[in-house]
Amino acid sequence: MKKNIIIVTGGAGFVGSNLIKYFLKKTKFNIISIDNYSSGIKKNQIKNKKIKYIKGETKNISNLLKKQKKFINAVFHFGEFSRIYQSFLKFNQCIESNSIGSHEVFNFCLKNKIKLIYSATSASLGNKGSDKDLSPYAFSKAKNLELLENLNKWFNMKFEIIYFYNVYGPNQISKGSMATVIGIFENHFKKNLSLPVVKPGSQSRRFTHIDDTVRACHFAWKKNKCRHYSITNKKSYKILEVAKMFKQKIKLLPPRKGERFASALTTMNLSNKVYKIYGKIMLKDYIHEFISSKKIK
Repeated sequence: MKKNIIIVTGGAGFVGSNLIKYFLKKTKFNIISIDNYSSGIKKNQIKNKKIKYIKGETKNISNLLKKQKKFINAVFHFGEFSRIYQSFLKFNQCIESNSIGSHEVFNFCLKNKIKLIYSATSASLGNKGSDKDLSPYAFSKAKNLELLENLNKWFNMKFEIIYFYNVYGPNQISKGSMATVIGIFENHFKKNLSLPVVKPGSQSRRFTHIDDTVRACHFAWKKNKCRHYSITNKKSYKILEVAKMFKQKIKLLPPRKGERFASALTTMNLSNKVYKIYGKIMLKDYIHEFISSKKIK
């Protein structure tokens, strides 16, 4: 039986839509996206006969893929609630997505012996793991990693874990409560508005371009080693430093709950070695190119 289908949860979102585009170029697989469109948008959908878009919740994945389950090669599970501060404001949505929904995805993969590629977060790695308690989002993601480790021990479940670090680039969310840092800065720059920076501004982050991120996801899937990977950049930046790259006025905002001071780069997590993959695209080059393109217009 030929397993010729790749599933991408969150396929109409930022990372998911770019991953689908990459897989279309690099593989001959058919692709099915499952997205509830809470942050994903139809504009990100790609017109191609090899892709099918399903509007639905990950907690219903078994019913949604009842007919296709025997033909699935892997599930890329990127369809989770993925913002720190917003997880305080939308706690129920965070838990329903990251706990209930994700557990159904894990169970679906386990029962049908399907390889899982799971997007973890750097938000749960800081301060030797204690940052996992800073927000509902970080906590839910950390608990999912613990569950997957146990599923591997108990049932020999196979998966790849990929730690994302502040992904930016084409299709990123630039408006609303789910917008990325770089997306917000770009949007304010285009409108000639002050760039909002949460105090103190000295928080450091590592940023990874979406092209580097999806390449790492494809690499992990292809290697099939059941490992933990981090995809990031060697250089970290202070948020205020990033804002200044846009050469525009800056507005400081009050401190927020759940805010991390630094973006951790670890070599171990849950007794697993984390294999580092470093991106090639530099943030300062990306911002310089963005500013130059807007000036030309």
